[in-house]
Amino acid sequence: MDKPIDLTARNFPSAEEEAQALSAPPRYDGPESSYRLAFTDTDFLVRPELRPVRMQLELLKPELVQQEQGIRSTVVIFGSARIPPRDAAEHRLADANAVGDAAAIRRAETQLAMSRFYEEARRFAKLVTERSRRLARPIYVCTGGGPGIMEAGNRGAHEIGGKSIGLNIVLPHEQAPNPYITPELCFQFHYFALRKMHFLMRSVALVCFPGGFGTLDELFEAMTLMQTGKCRRRPILMFGREFWTRLIDFEYLIETGMISPGDEKLFRFVETADEAWEVLAQDYGLDAGEDGDGDYTGGI
Repeated sequence: MDKPIDLTARNFPSAEEEAQALSAPPRYDGPESSYRLAFTDTDFLVRPELRPVRMQLELLKPELVQQEQGIRSTVVIFGSARIPPRDAAEHRLADANAVGDAAAIRRAETQLAMSRFYEEARRFAKLVTERSRRLARPIYVCTGGGPGIMEAGNRGAHEIGGKSIGLNIVLPHEQAPNPYITPELCFQFHYFALRKMHFLMRSVALVCFPGGFGTLDELFEAMTLMQTGKCRRRPILMFGREFWTRLIDFEYLIETGMISPGDEKLFRFVETADEAWEVLAQDYGLDAGEDGDGDYTGGI
């Protein structure tokens, strides 16, 4: 008896099958030929006219992968790529002292003082990963994928045996992913706008450590979206009151009418990983029980 027909068999060959099977006749396999399938033709895909398609792909690829990996809620950790771990900062200070360069010593001392933020980011990522495991919807750490504070976030999750996400971006200078990102959740972006979209799409909180232009850009874009009601409000935790209040005079913004009274409540200052976790746990009821339903997804 013949084998029954599979009712679930494909009606058409898959794009993958056709791409693998296709070989161009010798006359049409040169670089000047247009014979290649459009979706395998990288020269075609990078044309300026294909920008809308590339933007759609950058939105869709991380979305589908994270769906497949069960990533529904994230805590995004922002901060400087230039803040080192404590041991590296101590070595730099020792080297500067050995040379006797006063300017180098001052820089190394500042880096050592700032390294506490690396260690707090690392501890906070451990807390998030460990304490949300028992939830029906665990919370995953998400960073920009680079060094410094980003590395600390991925490292903390990695050290506790958890997954974490890295949203890397192509930059004029080399920006390699830090070694602590879960490989299947390590993405690379061309468009800053799509990368920032993915920072917010699943976030239940934004945790901002001291940083430069990139950190400020991400922080203020998120606050603007919440201020204007373009996305729902969620906790924004800023580590290091002294740093932030010296950098930005929030009271002066209110005094001059540049922001409204109450806009400063969009964010809260914290100093330690434990304090930051307590804010999230209280806001979302994360410590209320062992079997919480985890209904706290961010969305945008």
